[in-house]
Amino acid sequence: MTDDSSPGTPIRLLLADDHPVVRAGLRAVLETEPGLVVVAEAATAEEAVDRAAGGDVDVVLMDLQFGKGMGGAEATARITARPGAPRVLVVTTYDSDADTLPAIEAGATGYLLKDAPPEDLAAAVRTAAAGRTTLAPTVAERLMNRLRMPGTALTRRETEVLTLVADGLSNQAIGHRLHLTEGTVKSHLARVYTKLGVDSRTAAVAAATDLGLIRR
Repeated sequence: MTDDSSPGTPIRLLLADDHPVVRAGLRAVLETEPGLVVVAEAATAEEAVDRAAGGDVDVVLMDLQFGKGMGGAEATARITARPGAPRVLVVTTYDSDADTLPAIEAGATGYLLKDAPPEDLAAAVRTAAAGRTTLAPTVAERLMNRLRMPGTALTRRETEVLTLVADGLSNQAIGHRLHLTEGTVKSHLARVYTKLGVDSRTAAVAAATDLGLIRR
C-alpha cells in the first residue's frame, strides 16, 4: 500500500478477531463511514497473515488474543515484514505493557481499545492508512511515563518473567518456558524488585498490576 492514495480511493480493511460478534460490530461501525470498505475477515491470526498478503488490503484491524495458535503481535510482525504490507491497527481490550510493547515492537501503526467511540475508531483507521500513529490515551500516557522514568520501566523480558510469576510458575518452570537458566530468571526478578521497590514475588506482581505493567 502507498501513503498517497487519492481522496476518492476507498480504504480497504481486513478485520482480524476470533469473535464473530466483534467482527460484526466493527463491520457495522466502519461500513457506515464514507471511504472505508471491509474487504475481508479473519477468525485466526494465521488467516489474517495469509489474507493480508493478497495485495488488496490497506489496513488490518488486529486483535491480540486468538486463543490457541499464533497471537496478534506475532501476526503483526509477519504482516509488516513483507514489502508493501498493509498497516496494522491493533484493536483490543488489553492495555498493559505486556500487551502494548510487543505489538508496537512488531510494527503496529496504531493501538486502540475496543471501548473507543466509533468516531475515534474511524479516525484511527484513516490515520493508520496515511502511515501515522494513533494510540489509545492510556497507552500513550504509559509510553510517555516510560520515557520520562526509564529507570523504573521493565524490559520486555522482565515483563515476560513477571507475567509468568503472576501465573504461579516457579523460577524453574519460568526458565523452562522462556529457555533461560534458573539463575537468569532470578537475576531478572532481582532487577524487577529493585525497579518496583519491592522485596517479594507477591509484592512485585501487585505493584506491576497496579502500574499496568502486567495484565491480571
